[in-house]
Amino acid sequence: MGKRDFSDQVVVVTGASGGVGAATAEELARRGASVVLAARRAGPLGEVARRCGDQAHCVVADVTKRDDVQRLFNEAVAKFGRVDIWINNVGRGIGRPLLEITDDDVDAMIRDNLKSVLYGMQVVTPHLQARGTGAIVNVSSLLGRTPLPPRAAYAAAKAAMMSLSEAFRIELAGSHPEIRVVVVYPGRIATDFGHNALGQRMGDSGKLPTEVLAAIGGATQTAEEVAQVLCDAALNRRGDVYTQPNAFAKVREYLERQPG
Repeated sequence: MGKRDFSDQVVVVTGASGGVGAATAEELARRGASVVLAARRAGPLGEVARRCGDQAHCVVADVTKRDDVQRLFNEAVAKFGRVDIWINNVGRGIGRPLLEITDDDVDAMIRDNLKSVLYGMQVVTPHLQARGTGAIVNVSSLLGRTPLPPRAAYAAAKAAMMSLSEAFRIELAGSHPEIRVVVVYPGRIATDFGHNALGQRMGDSGKLPTEVLAAIGGATQTAEEVAQVLCDAALNRRGDVYTQPNAFAKVREYLERQPG
């Protein structure tokens, strides 16, 4: 696939200061996109924008706040005239046994993993509807399909995001079939995401059974590998996209083994 695939596309990427978000922004820029990058950390965000080149614009924003999401959209349109693709990539994990999960933990998981996506969809969709085309890409996790300890609260928030996305996909299919809603499911990724997770304890993943580790993604992928799949999906895919070969088959096999 050529590197100019996105030469006529304006793409917004949230959570773009590091990890998959930064890798996605840089891959989009290499493919010719005009990119609008959003994150809370101004310094790292600016570094990513510089690596993306002249067609990058960064907006310091907290996308768990609706007003910030609206401002992000407004700046994207002011800079480039439109938005073609909106990538909701913000997320936060948690590593805590179920009986230790607090009200604040649940609120954080819903705020960071669900509300940020909801706000993005609600803000950009009227614009896409007016244009009659475009795409919303929501970055989930295989844990949204297979809720596993000690990440149950994170998995539940990602599952809620998945349901929201699927319902919205059905809703739009009837009225605006050219607007695509895509959900991307990475497995384990070699980023600092785990270090930013609430209550994360080093070595937690090693306590999970072998079949569970297989179900949540097998081999670890790099952020760049995930970004390649994500960008391809943003360009022309519909529905669910798994970043690892046979990932869905592994998830289905795991679920079929569970007691009925």
